[in-house]
Amino acid sequence: MKNRKKTAPPALENTRWSGVPEENNVWKEYPRPAMARDSYWNLNGIWDYRISADSGIPPAYDGTILVPFSPESPLSGVKRQLLPGEYLWYRRRLTLPGDRKGKRVILHFGAVDQECVVYLNGREAGSHAGGYLPFSLDITEYAGDDNELLVRVQDFSDSSYFSRGKQKLEKGGMFYTAQSGIWQTVWMELVPENHIVSVRFTPDYDAACCHILVKASGSSSARIRCGIRPETEEDARRRDDPSLPTASCVPSDTFFLTPGKEYTLPLPDFTAWTPENPFLYHADLDLEEDHVECYFAMRKCDIQTDAAGLRRIFLNNAPYMQTGVLDQGYWPDGLYTAPCDEAFLFDIRSMKELGFNMIRKHIKIEPQRWYYHCDRLGMLVWQDMVCGGTSYRHWFVTYMATLFNALHWSVNDGKQSRSLLSRREEEGQKLFYSETRDTIEALYNHPSIVCWVPFNEGWGQFDALKAADFIRILDPGRLIDHASGWFDQKGGDLCSLHYYFFSLKFTPEPVRALALTEFGGYSWKIPGHSYSEKLYGYGKYDSRQALTEGYRKLLTSTILPAVEKGISATIYTQLSDVEEEVNGLYTYDREILKPDKETVIQLNQAMKDIVNRTGAV
Repeated sequence: MKNRKKTAPPALENTRWSGVPEENNVWKEYPRPAMARDSYWNLNGIWDYRISADSGIPPAYDGTILVPFSPESPLSGVKRQLLPGEYLWYRRRLTLPGDRKGKRVILHFGAVDQECVVYLNGREAGSHAGGYLPFSLDITEYAGDDNELLVRVQDFSDSSYFSRGKQKLEKGGMFYTAQSGIWQTVWMELVPENHIVSVRFTPDYDAACCHILVKASGSSSARIRCGIRPETEEDARRRDDPSLPTASCVPSDTFFLTPGKEYTLPLPDFTAWTPENPFLYHADLDLEEDHVECYFAMRKCDIQTDAAGLRRIFLNNAPYMQTGVLDQGYWPDGLYTAPCDEAFLFDIRSMKELGFNMIRKHIKIEPQRWYYHCDRLGMLVWQDMVCGGTSYRHWFVTYMATLFNALHWSVNDGKQSRSLLSRREEEGQKLFYSETRDTIEALYNHPSIVCWVPFNEGWGQFDALKAADFIRILDPGRLIDHASGWFDQKGGDLCSLHYYFFSLKFTPEPVRALALTEFGGYSWKIPGHSYSEKLYGYGKYDSRQALTEGYRKLLTSTILPAVEKGISATIYTQLSDVEEEVNGLYTYDREILKPDKETVIQLNQAMKDIVNRTGAV
């Protein structure tokens, strides 16, 4: 076991929301707004914890932890790193209602990093591997009225091939504090024996219809009643508090579904979803005693040829410039876990106010509420799969790859390159495909998501063409950026360019569209709002005026001409500073917008104007 290093505390551990997560008020909002029920018990709050080298149930505990914040985060109250070879134990009492006849007790975890085993009353109730996806356990057979719930966690971080994103035990530069354990909401619901398990909405924009597939449990042969109507403000409020009454006064079109059989809902006069008008349809589903509330939207995102003969990204059959920003999803107080729902809203709304209409969620999967806010506020999302594999060979995937890119040399990501790209283990390859399938299934219904990104800059990349084909089968209705950055295999829907060094050179293609999926990264470290004395970024500035001028020059001299020549999407690095990486538009604590706001708005609009002027069909 490694010796635990003592380090000086960072200079920044708080945001304006750090005081919100109190013991009895921690992420109480309904955690699954795309499929909501009245039955809801939130289990966030104070739990007991213990970190030890012993895998057995501990006789005593080290103290208390505030769930769902990881033990490494300041908001957890622990601030201690879980290391490979150690076990993190959680314990809390769980009281269930006495009248549960004919009901199933479902225990939900938003995400637990990385492997966990769940015990109820000393019996193993289930387990899960993978640190980023939700999972549920039917604990009916293990539960009494008063129960002891235990969760045992192991986290190998970057010492194994498991998915880990930007986490690193030895953090620094573009890699950040490794975190572990429960980091999303834990909750519980009671459902009837015969209940709805999942709902899948697939909009068909050109055919003016939506395909609906509902899966149910139990042996009932009853059909599912479904009512469709426009979303109301009352519906949105119920997603925060399901105990509020339904908006039953709103008329709806009603029809019946057979579980397991896809139904096509005609929508001849539908209203399209766009970032400017994020129109949602509300769906009420009833199976005997089970009632579920969902939503969906009508939108289409694909590649077409514009009036100038260039392949561009289209939204709802019109060329649409996507001006985006890279978002790592880290917070100084909660690490992977935002301090509260309002913090999520701040990030999304702030980017919209700056004229961005897209966020690339960078190699991290957020709680469902983040995507819900993007759905209802109107923010396009490019969703990265979480990268994994063994230790990255940065001399190859960063430095040599940048040189290869400048020289227009391509590198095949087949078997001969897997060692260099850190994806040698067959187990790791299988895990990638399994988690890719689960990610798409978990996020499928969110209309904000318009692009899947399986690989970034070669980190754990392998057979990207096969990965693109795999994703296309699972979800043919979204774009695929099969290899963001340096290791393009000529597949997917996009020629995906990263631009930090050298010059930006590209040639329009006959099939794929061009996208600048990372650029900029200009840095300015502001005392009192920075995490440490170290500075990592691309292009260093010492004032708002200098940073703004650098940003303006970059956009006007390089990016705007590139949009004229065919770039269909741009993604600036990045939304906020993260630890040593101080190249955010906002400081890490989200207190200071670094560049001049009006300049960013004007330049985003200038990119959109080019596409609107030259690309209209």
